[in-house]
Amino acid sequence: MKTTLSWLRDYVELPADLTTAQLDEALTNLGIEVESIVDQAATVKGDLVVGRVLTIEELTGFKKPIRFTTVDVGKAVPQEIVCGARNFVEGDLVAVILPGGELPGGFKIGARKTYGRNSNGMICSARELGLGDDHDGIVVLPAGVAQPGQDARPVVGLDDVLLDVEITPDRGYQMSLRGLARELSYAFDAAYTDPARIEAPGATADAPYGVTVEDTVGCDRFSARVVRGIDPHVPSPEWMQRRLVAAGIRTISLPVDITNYLMLELGQPMHVFDADRVQGDLVVRRAKPGEKLTTLDGVARVLDAEDMVICDDTGPVSLAAVMGGETSEWQPDTVDVLLEAAHWDPVMVGRTARRHKLFSEAAKRWERGVDPSVTLAALERAVRILTSHAGGTVDERVLDIDHVTAPARILLDPALPAQRIGVSYPADRVAELLGRVGCAVAGTTPLEVTPPTWRPDLLAPIDLVEEVARLGGYNDIPSILPPARGGQGSTPAQRRRRMVGRALAENGYVEVLSYPFMTPGAADALGYPADDPRRSAVRLTNPLSEEEPLLRTSLLPPMLATLKRNLSRGLRDLALYEIGTVFLPHLTATAPPVMGVDRRPSQEEWQAANAIVPDQPWHVAAAIAGDIEPSGWWGPGRAGSWADAVEAARMALSAAGMTDDRVTVSAAALAPWHPGRCAAIAVDGVVVGYAGELHPAVVSAWELPRRTAVMELDLNAVPDAPVTLGRKLSSFPPALIDVALELDRTVPAASVREALIEGAGELLESISLFDVYESDQLGAGKKSLAYKLTFRAPDRTLTSDEALAARDAAVAAVASRYGATLRGA
Repeated sequence: MKTTLSWLRDYVELPADLTTAQLDEALTNLGIEVESIVDQAATVKGDLVVGRVLTIEELTGFKKPIRFTTVDVGKAVPQEIVCGARNFVEGDLVAVILPGGELPGGFKIGARKTYGRNSNGMICSARELGLGDDHDGIVVLPAGVAQPGQDARPVVGLDDVLLDVEITPDRGYQMSLRGLARELSYAFDAAYTDPARIEAPGATADAPYGVTVEDTVGCDRFSARVVRGIDPHVPSPEWMQRRLVAAGIRTISLPVDITNYLMLELGQPMHVFDADRVQGDLVVRRAKPGEKLTTLDGVARVLDAEDMVICDDTGPVSLAAVMGGETSEWQPDTVDVLLEAAHWDPVMVGRTARRHKLFSEAAKRWERGVDPSVTLAALERAVRILTSHAGGTVDERVLDIDHVTAPARILLDPALPAQRIGVSYPADRVAELLGRVGCAVAGTTPLEVTPPTWRPDLLAPIDLVEEVARLGGYNDIPSILPPARGGQGSTPAQRRRRMVGRALAENGYVEVLSYPFMTPGAADALGYPADDPRRSAVRLTNPLSEEEPLLRTSLLPPMLATLKRNLSRGLRDLALYEIGTVFLPHLTATAPPVMGVDRRPSQEEWQAANAIVPDQPWHVAAAIAGDIEPSGWWGPGRAGSWADAVEAARMALSAAGMTDDRVTVSAAALAPWHPGRCAAIAVDGVVVGYAGELHPAVVSAWELPRRTAVMELDLNAVPDAPVTLGRKLSSFPPALIDVALELDRTVPAASVREALIEGAGELLESISLFDVYESDQLGAGKKSLAYKLTFRAPDRTLTSDEALAARDAAVAAVASRYGATLRGA
């Protein structure tokens, strides 16, 4: 939003000695971002004076017309100046910058010889002075406006301050002089004059033009007036042109310039029709699919059913609130004009502007919100300015179709601003500040606040709190941390996920974060059977990529893709993990009927909609490829295997608070794991996941190294960690005994460990498997498992007999259950 300080002063009594720094600070404190504040007088350095052209000599023999002039600049001797412009004659007043001066952009002026003549200074154009884009001719001043030698800055309009501010999307009212002036009146506690508070006639029984509004949601107010017999050749007044140029809007014609001027002044976009070119009555409606309209920029546009259009008997003549059409636009010979001021749905306008890529000044304001109460005032202002300069006869009839809904009342606890901001605001202070914004405040506890029509952004109590903080002064809010409210901290599920992730990271695994999508062929690549429920995946209606339209039912597809990508980039040894959600659809649920947005869903519709939402449990997965232990001068490394995947699962469960006695590992067969190298991981007898080596076919399909191992656990299925009790430590020495058991190779080591624990009794403190041995000496189908057993009593030193008895009991339990014997016995 660009404007000038002098224009703002028309509506707010700012201090006479206001500096640009003070203006910048005031706007910033109001929450308005300042792009730039430029004092125009300082943009031209040196002597910029009024000059009178005394003589003009046409120079010939050059590629372009050149003039040699003498100009009276108030000195004893006229100034000699060479100029290429031809739009002035002898006796005209012009703006002259003398040698030693500097124009905007750092262009320095000096005395020099050019085209064979001396040139002492420059006669300036509007572009050279930074007043506009006109560079075809120099600035010719009105006769008698000043005397030669006087400072030209106030004469040409360089005595003003240019202001450029960035308006946030929720504060459309600030995109007008009316809104900015009101804001500055808060900052300086200055008197404010609302330009919209004028006497404007209301709707009459007869309309000046036939209009029908078919969609009162898209257009809830439509006002119009007619002026006939204007002089089409009258230019816009100089003051209006100057202000429009300062705001970055080019001047076109008096009627069009008036609508642009009032859009800047009041924030109300308007449109001017050539009443003689409109055929029949106007209809305001939604566009029909496939309808076309050629807009003012000459582009033929195919309309959407959501677009609002204004139509006559020939069809659409304007893309409502965005841009007019060619068939009804103002023409240089237009004498009868139809002025329209309406109020349009912001959501519709925003979507239409983006759909057609037409971000006009009007559309920018509509999508941010426009005051629906100023249409008649804007029309009255337009009629007055138009007739005062171009004449014409005003049709006394006024059209005003009004379906505007009054702003809703908001109930505000007067203590809420203090609670949210941390500054004491008494109830009367809250009411006072909201009253300054324009709100009507009634009641005491709660306050009954009715926002003004120009503030559609005030919808909830927190919006009012923001206004109290803003007008009360952001600088008065202390920079202190808010007090921490009491709470229970993280939930058990959150703590479980954090502890599992930390444990895996501390043990060398690298976390990856994948998109939760997978390809339709992922199930085949993982070798899922035809009836595997993991094949049933939710398909996205609007996926980010058509190659991955499904939500993952397992963490493995995106993780294996990440593993493959890293291997292709030269990494050989990888240990990755991810914690995330998977999406398991409810195959028995049916989709509910399509629900509209015109009402709240019924309880039955709400339940039906939630019934099809897939379950989203949290899983953890890990993948291992290459060496798990590196090789070096100390010796060979060790390749990762299925055992490392099982250990990663144990590690994760241990971090989740599951003790070894609650976790069991048993042989299993499930895709995508190798059937002979797959383990089911259970907690308290309930399987929560699987770990092991990938099936060779899966390894081949994903182009992964041989022996790649993975694990995946359902963290939601893991019970909450129990309360950890402090363990009483024994100060007595332990008894360390190793046992090596020979038994059938089909017996799982986990089962042997469980039997040893049961047989050893309470004296067993710890047990660990340290060796697995197989050879022909043991016999076919046999293996040896060696365990370290640690025995300790809490109240005494164990004797050798007690320790050996506990060992024998442990071995006897394995022998009776699995036929094991002590190796070497």
